Amino acid sequence: MQRRDLLKAGLATAGSTLFSSQLFAAPAASNANNRLLLIFLRGGYDASHLLIPTSSNFYYEARPNIAIARPSIDNENAALELNADWGLHPALRNSIYPLFQNGEASFIPFAGTDDLSRSHFETQDSIELGQNLNGTRNFHSGFLNRLAAQLNRGSAMSFTDQLPLIVQGNTQIANTSLRGQTKQNLDERQSKIIAQMYQSTNLADKVTDGFAVRGEVAKDLQAEMNTADRNAISTKGFEQEAKRIARMMREKYALGFVDVGGWDTHVNQGNANGLLAGKFEELGRGLLAYKQEMGEQWRNTTVVVISEFGRTFRENGKRGTDHGHGTVYWVLGGGVQGGKILGEQVRIEQSTLFQNRDYPVLNEYRAILGGLFARQFGLKPNQVEQIFAGVKTRDIGII
Repeated sequence: MQRRDLLKAGLATAGSTLFSSQLFAAPAASNANNRLLLIFLRGGYDASHLLIPTSSNFYYEARPNIAIARPSIDNENAALELNADWGLHPALRNSIYPLFQNGEASFIPFAGTDDLSRSHFETQDSIELGQNLNGTRNFHSGFLNRLAAQLNRGSAMSFTDQLPLIVQGNTQIANTSLRGQTKQNLDERQSKIIAQMYQSTNLADKVTDGFAVRGEVAKDLQAEMNTADRNAISTKGFEQEAKRIARMMREKYALGFVDVGGWDTHVNQGNANGLLAGKFEELGRGLLAYKQEMGEQWRNTTVVVISEFGRTFRENGKRGTDHGHGTVYWVLGGGVQGGKILGEQVRIEQSTLFQNRDYPVLNEYRAILGGLFARQFGLKPNQVEQIFAGVKTRDIGII
């Protein structure tokens, strides 16, 4: 059956460097050049804004203000057609869309975890651990660390300020910051100089109080952002950071991890333009720059983009979306089976939403990532079991 027939029928088938402990084993001869970069979009990005279900009338009813128009050659703000049922956000026209057309990018809708907390922290933790939600969990063992232990070759790097849970464990993995400390436009010294200029005027108290309020507001906003983002880098400047990551991955590292924050869009997320569109555009440019910087090594590279959850399918009263459940994963690379919408799918109607609000999770992340790891690195079933214990892996044709 063709995918469109399956959709019509309902459910388809199916700064400083820190270390943990213990070194990698000696390199193995097979799959020696393969590279995997995992990108975590912290904050739960709106997957329905990225991969638009253009054949669903319910989508346009549920999002009267923020929906992306159906594909049209006369409308530059319309979705970019991927197939008869799905379109891509137009902000990715010059970056990810050409990769999809060239067979170097695919998407996996209805992906995610069975964690139902809808909490940023809890869901991020459960994904990074990759362990059974109902059993005893080891909070010092992330699934990328366990993957590194099974590869018996190469090395890994976390391109983060601190060592995230996903790479913590018994295998040695380093982290390196991609940025310096975030600075305000005016530092404390500059603020004092300006305040002194007004010291002998009747504006002195107002200027001093203004700088004090400004500092408190900046501190509050930074704290709010970091709650969901866990101090991940933003999409601003991601293009240059992606090039730096590519240069290191190209020459040395078999596994890489980076997180990108700022995806918690409760208010005014926009439609074809606006807040979220800008983030997509910046992320897309960064991913394209990564591909270009990898050069010949791109053919051996897989990039997987995930998030802790999706958003509510309906827009809220503030023209944004709230914490959801199922999401869409991106898969890019020179060796992927690109130009496809992969995995088990369902026709999007009100009756098929999870709890009448979210995408359901039909493609459990450990099952599909386990299948990917087995294919890319030639892992045997007992090795994948060491990464995702008790999980029946699925090969959905990513590579």
